[in-house]
Amino acid sequence: MVGGIGVIALPFTQTDQLTGNNYYAATAPRVDAFSPLQGDIEADVCVVGGGLTGLSAALELAQRGFSVALLESREIAWAASGRNGGQVIVGFACDNSVMEKQLGGQDAKRAWDISVEGVNLIYRRMAQFNIDCDFTPGWLLLAARKSHVAHLREWHEALRETYGYGAFVEYVPSSDIGQWTVSKHYHAGVYDRFSGHIHPLKYALGLAKACAAAGVKIFENSHVTSLQQGARPQVRCAKGNIRCHFVVLATNVFSGDLAPALDARIMPVGGAVFATEQLDPTLAGSLIQHRAAVCDSNFLLDYYRVTPDNRMLWGGRSTYSKHNSADRVESLRRKMVGLYPQLKDAKVEYGWGGMIDVSLNRAPDFDRLAANIYYLQGFSGHGLALSGMAGKLAAEAIAGQAERFDVFTRIQHRRFPGGRLLRTPALVLGTLYYRLRDALS
Repeated sequence: MVGGIGVIALPFTQTDQLTGNNYYAATAPRVDAFSPLQGDIEADVCVVGGGLTGLSAALELAQRGFSVALLESREIAWAASGRNGGQVIVGFACDNSVMEKQLGGQDAKRAWDISVEGVNLIYRRMAQFNIDCDFTPGWLLLAARKSHVAHLREWHEALRETYGYGAFVEYVPSSDIGQWTVSKHYHAGVYDRFSGHIHPLKYALGLAKACAAAGVKIFENSHVTSLQQGARPQVRCAKGNIRCHFVVLATNVFSGDLAPALDARIMPVGGAVFATEQLDPTLAGSLIQHRAAVCDSNFLLDYYRVTPDNRMLWGGRSTYSKHNSADRVESLRRKMVGLYPQLKDAKVEYGWGGMIDVSLNRAPDFDRLAANIYYLQGFSGHGLALSGMAGKLAAEAIAGQAERFDVFTRIQHRRFPGGRLLRTPALVLGTLYYRLRDALS
């Protein structure tokens, strides 16, 4: 039991994720259903994966005049796209220095600008397709340790001086932090007024509706069993096949069996999220200035936000082990109460989890398996905005404009060591190291 509310106690696995008691699913009923693939069809492009990445690619391709078929093994946005923390944030999961070292200053700036366009793309699509997804502007990055303040200030200066983002960000010194959050445990911050947070499942279902209206053939409950490469790839399901000219793999942690070459390039990492019961509106409004989304500065970070219906929604404590998800939610709840003792009596009403596709350097991994087979993965927990741009870049490349897509193909990615059997224990040790580093820094 967590806060008096039962949470399903199942282990995370890559093939059977915990859906649990998902706040998003409870507050975004599915009104559109799509039939499974039956029989053989042809399309210009087959998109595999019905999350935000795949939906974005399908929509952009259809708008460019391509015939598109999209295959989803379960329901639209069943995995991370319908379970994440809802934070719409510029940039990447890795530090900017990773991109600068790999790409050089000019293309690192170009990649940053693409990430900013990803946030703007959500703004545009909400307006264009009338998607009501509870968007709230504002994101606050808070220094969890005094030792993190200097790096946070340097990051803010780089955004202003190097990345041309100064109009959107404001540095919050320690003397002013109390004006931004009632928590007494933070030491400085950076406020970004352009980023924000949404109800990700509402947004994804809105994109699916836009895709269908644009002519995309969407097939749910259509698990892909094999991919045959060649000039005319064939994507096979149990009861049908798609013959096409291009394939976009937007499957993230589920790519391994379909494309073994991608398996060791990412690590499936389990995370948990919970939402409290509805809080008193005055209390809810007092916790965080502007009701901004919040991330802390730890390597193994916590992220949270107050929803429009006055709940605290909290996620984090990603782990490479397979601990019980109810334990994770309870651990997160204790962290919330430690930072916000005002919420000590708030019961957890929803608790759920899922898997995050993390690359070794936490930079995005976009490339081609073959000249006509694209893959998009490695968002590393920072993909709500970037996933939309990933799909758009793949569509641009298929349409013959690959320059922006190829900025990302230049990022070098190492394989996780040890294969499937050994890499998880190795990463558990890595997790313990970073937890110790966060605690001592």
